[in-house]
Amino acid sequence: EAGGPNARFHVALVDCGVKHNIVRSLAAKGCRVTVVPWNTPAEEILGLNPSGVCISNGPGDPVDVWPVVETAKALRGKVPLFGICLGHQILSLAYGGRTYKLKFGHRGGNHPVKNLKTGKIEITSQNHSYAVDADSLGKTDLSVTHINLLDQTVEGAECEAEKVFSVQYHPESAPGPQDSTYLFDRFLGWMEEAYAEKNGY
Repeated sequence: EAGGPNARFHVALVDCGVKHNIVRSLAAKGCRVTVVPWNTPAEEILGLNPSGVCISNGPGDPVDVWPVVETAKALRGKVPLFGICLGHQILSLAYGGRTYKLKFGHRGGNHPVKNLKTGKIEITSQNHSYAVDADSLGKTDLSVTHINLLDQTVEGAECEAEKVFSVQYHPESAPGPQDSTYLFDRFLGWMEEAYAEKNGY
């Protein structure tokens, strides 16, 4: 666990191979972070009464960790969700999307990604072999928010109605160096909204 006990937000972080800087980045934003194993069921996560849930990065094919996909399905609409890298692929699968293996994968800290909502370009850090099929998201409640300018692959998706969003790259690695830190602020903003709705503000 990281962050102070008096933090405004409590984030449950599902550890699929998490980079420690994700924990540090959330704690630096004023969150208390409880890291739970990848196979923790949704009921147990909700029992922690988190303000939001983050699904971490990790190695390999997202289909191989299907229990996490089922957990994500069960968490949809109940708490804000933020997926990073493998977590992005897991959330896309939880909404009915598909993933596929890239021929070479994305490696390094120099991938240009376009935010389709703002038009801004971010220089991102990436290390993954699988990607989300853009066409498959068209039949889901997710919309594409970011694309890779090198090969047009999906780099981000969201469902505003359920306060769910994800990115394929690593905002905590900050190769920009601050291009992508706004994503943590967005997660905080949705947790703030969820708190206000729950408490009738």
